[in-house]
Amino acid sequence: MASIPFFPYQLFFIYIEPISALAGAYYAAVQPSDYLRDLSLANAFKPIVVNTTQTNMALMQLANLYVLFALNEHLVLSSTSSLTTWKRLLFVLLVADFGHLATMAPLGSDVFWKFWEWNAMCWGSIGFVYVGASMRLSFLFGLGLNSKNKSS
Repeated sequence: MASIPFFPYQLFFIYIEPISALAGAYYAAVQPSDYLRDLSLANAFKPIVVNTTQTNMALMQLANLYVLFALNEHLVLSSTSSLTTWKRLLFVLLVADFGHLATMAPLGSDVFWKFWEWNAMCWGSIGFVYVGASMRLSFLFGLGLNSKNKSS
């Protein structure tokens, strides 16, 4: 990893974020009722969750995508020191961050900034995504990379 000298990037993108995605996959696949119920602000009405076959199928597909995300990020980034590869993958994941945040919009605009009302799901689906997007933007803008590596 000689071309990726800034240790926080390696730690976050190769280990922390993929493990977090696997936790999300587990939660969606193994605890679907809790997953759905927690898609709200902490002080909001908790809906009664009715698990249909189709809902469970959709959550299993979501869990599969979380696994894909985790494996893709970990295996690709841990196998290369190419800044071009890192930048391309992190750009695509940044686009996915914005898409992920957009899925929370039905809860209203408060969900994006009233962090004191967040439950664990909101911390994962919003707060952690803010951290990931910030890390990706920092990397894409070259923060922490030496000038020789920025041009790669």
